[in-house]
Amino acid sequence: MSQAQATYRETFAVSEFRALWVAQIFSIVGDYLARIALSVLVFHRTGSTFLTATIFAVSFLPPVIGGPILAGLADRYPRRTVMVLCDLLRAALVALMVISHVPILVLAALLFVTELLASPFSAARSATLPDVLPGDLYVMGSAVSNITNELGQVFGLGVGGTVVAVLGTHGALGVDAATFLLSAVVLRLGVRKRGIDQDEESGRVSLLAGTMAGTRLVFGQPRLRALVCLAWLCAFYVVPEGLAVPYAASLGGGAATAGLLLAANPAGTVLGAVVVSRLFTPPRRLQLMGPLAVLSCVPLLGFVAKPGLVWATVLLAVSGIGSAYNLPANAAFVAAVPSHQRGQAFGLVASGMSVFQGVALLAGGALAQFSQPSLVIAGAGAAGVVVALLLAAAPLRPGRLAVSGAPVPAG
Repeated sequence: MSQAQATYRETFAVSEFRALWVAQIFSIVGDYLARIALSVLVFHRTGSTFLTATIFAVSFLPPVIGGPILAGLADRYPRRTVMVLCDLLRAALVALMVISHVPILVLAALLFVTELLASPFSAARSATLPDVLPGDLYVMGSAVSNITNELGQVFGLGVGGTVVAVLGTHGALGVDAATFLLSAVVLRLGVRKRGIDQDEESGRVSLLAGTMAGTRLVFGQPRLRALVCLAWLCAFYVVPEGLAVPYAASLGGGAATAGLLLAANPAGTVLGAVVVSRLFTPPRRLQLMGPLAVLSCVPLLGFVAKPGLVWATVLLAVSGIGSAYNLPANAAFVAAVPSHQRGQAFGLVASGMSVFQGVALLAGGALAQFSQPSLVIAGAGAAGVVVALLLAAAPLRPGRLAVSGAPVPAG
């Protein structure tokens, strides 16, 4: 594949990518609508904050299970088929939630299975993207996907809440079911069906055996292991999200202040993705990967001084800019993983991210019970800097990584 730098215009010129992107937007809209609508529905029916929080938390648990195991479906069956089938099943499950007076336990179970199906869908989508966008187009497509996710995080909750307020919980769930149907139609019509490149032996193994094989692949090679650890570095710079509300309170602010703090990192991530993808060549991105990883955590050290709202927002935005290291890291990961194991590999990485982010948020919240939120954030930053420096010191040196299978010289 060519090392020539691609553009956003060239990326959107690929019709299959446009279909995948539109389906991604439908998925983001559906996710927020389901979480908000079910949270409101449960609270109105029970008045319990615990049950409301539980139904929201349920949506984050399935990737831990589905990521390692169900992601392997994307390597056993045509990936377009996996995506379309997952969308149709999720549409049916959400449609069942629209039925009046469904017991809370049943709603939780339906939501759990719906989110469980997101793992093979995401794995199939991630594994399809390099086939649709070869070479540097893949990096640009990844940047667009990252920007779409971050903007969805910034605006999704507000827009989703408005939709629920206007249509009601059942109406919003009906819209959610429709987004899955629309996504299935777009993918079926807009993405070409591709066969799976696998040998006879790999086609016979069970999902569990495939998971073990994928684990050996990802963690058995120093280069892939380093790239996976780099992806999981997000566990350190996600800690401020869990402490945004108490930190805002420590500044004398309320929900609006917390909202600004929460929006700062995604906004920086969008800026970083645009700058890194547009201004730097593929080899240069690899050279910047280690420094950017360090940058994603260094700004958090500034919280030791308990900065005010303006400086705290700046620090979090700069941290988001540093997280743009994920673009070249993702490209290097794709180049190093065989196509027939790509879905499984992506599923393992995504599952680990969910686990480590959840653990980091819980740990940060627990430590903040005994210390100031600012000091906990600074401590997470310090730990992240150490890990990033260790990764950048050897495994992530540009000369040891490759894009599209070709070593990139340092210098």
